[in-house]
Amino acid sequence: MKTLRQVKVGDTVKVAKLHGEGAVKRRIMDMGITKGVELHVRKVAPLGDPIELTVRGYELSIRKADAEMVEVTDI
Repeated sequence: MKTLRQVKVGDTVKVAKLHGEGAVKRRIMDMGITKGVELHVRKVAPLGDPIELTVRGYELSIRKADAEMVEVTDI
């Protein structure tokens, strides 16, 4: 299982599955990260938190903890 946190800068991946429960999972889905969507990792902060993504045509920054809940596959 590869998570979004393990993806290198410049790579594009596809969401395979979302982990987590309740409000946390709902918040991730509300940001546009749903099964099947493509994510491009633009930047990672020096200490690894946050991670900047391009998703559905807009830029999004998420925390490492949230990125761990997103299981991804290579395109």
